[in-house]
Amino acid sequence: MRPGLVHVCAMWVRVLVVLHVGLLGAPALGCYQCLVEVSTSLRLCWGHWLTQHKIRNLDSCFRTLDRVFNYNQKVIEAGRVGEGYSAQLKTILEEQILPMVEEFDRKLNDDTVYEERLQRAADRFIADASKLPRVSGCFPPCGFQASGAVYNCVTCQYDSCDLPLDCPVETLNVMEFSGTRMLCNVPFPLPDNTEVIWRYASQVETRKVDQFEEVTAGEDRLYSIPMARRWHQGTYQCELYAAQRSVVRLYYYLTVTPQLEVGHTELQEIFDLSVLPGGRMTPGPDGSPHSLLLPPPALLTTCLAAILLLLFLSLGLLYWCTAPLSMHEGDEA
Repeated sequence: MRPGLVHVCAMWVRVLVVLHVGLLGAPALGCYQCLVEVSTSLRLCWGHWLTQHKIRNLDSCFRTLDRVFNYNQKVIEAGRVGEGYSAQLKTILEEQILPMVEEFDRKLNDDTVYEERLQRAADRFIADASKLPRVSGCFPPCGFQASGAVYNCVTCQYDSCDLPLDCPVETLNVMEFSGTRMLCNVPFPLPDNTEVIWRYASQVETRKVDQFEEVTAGEDRLYSIPMARRWHQGTYQCELYAAQRSVVRLYYYLTVTPQLEVGHTELQEIFDLSVLPGGRMTPGPDGSPHSLLLPPPALLTTCLAAILLLLFLSLGLLYWCTAPLSMHEGDEA
């Protein structure tokens, strides 16, 4: 092998080692390093000539690429496209870089030429990439939303919505013996073949996973309770899955109000409207309206029983007083 060829091969090996070490040690990548192959960059920077020092220097070319593309916030923002458009992003950048590679490969070019041409390519990339569809946005407050993912030139991947998987607990109140329904639905698009698992934590309001027991699993997102009883009170969790991956967890805390308390409340309202003048509440010391409170249901039951007993005793006494008189009048007749 000729000495000149050996020197060139050794130089290329050193360049590749330096470039890969730089990529591994760098704190972040960028749109250029995400979308352009390393071999393409080597061909582009082969003839980078430092006019001040009159030497060929590839490291200086890579630093220029970092400054113009990888650490350029305008380039990074232009690359924040919606899911599925990273391929078009790569095409737009290659349309600006590949012609320069063919023109500069194996030729010496001043660093000022690199600076001008790369900056022009970056400006065109920003203009064209900004026309690609952006994401529709994320729907708070919860859920893994694939449709809201955005391409990140710093991480070279799509970033999902930075929202928690667990939604806040929603409180539902139902009267005893009444029906209620809970729907496992979200405001963002869901993947195909979504499955749902319903779980139940008895008599507590919680989002702790270990307190739930599985109730049902399948495709039905509607959970119905035809006749709510007191033992139905508690927290219901529905978890949506897509491709064995959790999408979102919704929580419903169901409270069941006994019928006795409901009847007592309605009776209290009727009492307030019928006893007070004009059906108006009398004002309290602080000016706020207040009503007369009925005694507890147990005391009402006792009073009613006492009244009925007194009524029966009165009827019995009346019958006992009038019965002898009727018999005496019959004897005389």
